[in-house]
Parts: sequence; C-alpha cells; structure tokens
Amino acid sequence: MFIRRLGQNQSNACAFGHNCPQILEMADGDFAGVGPDITDEATSAMPPGPGVGQKERVIRIPRAVLIAARADIPIA
Repeated sequence: MFIRRLGQNQSNACAFGHNCPQILEMADGDFAGVGPDITDEATSAMPPGPGVGQKERVIRIPRAVLIAARADIPIA
C-alpha cells in the first residue's frame, strides 16, 4: 500500500511512535497524510467551496513536514 515516507529527515519528530506527522506515497501514486485530526474545529472555518465528506477527516500537517517532503514529491 505504501511505497515510502516523504521528507524522511523528519524522523526526529516522532516520540515512541506517537506524534509522528508524515506524508506517505502510496503504490497507486496518491499520497496519504498522518497528523492530528482537526476536523471538528476546521470545518466551520473553511472558506467557501471545500467541504469534508462523511468518510473524510481534516488533518494538520506541520509546515516543516510538508517542506521536508517537497523535494520528494514528483513534479508530474
């Protein structure tokens, strides 16, 4: 299911398998994010347009994790 973790230099952000926000590349080419679930507070603050489906959650990905992953995300 998962090919690799992007931005692997963020491994020091983990503490015994907890608080490990990360971005993972999936075998089908999509990406998955791991982070704190902020759905309840985020849905009422979203700008017009986006929504959160019944089976979707909003997660927080720390800026440092996304920046570290940037070099690993393919352009196309």
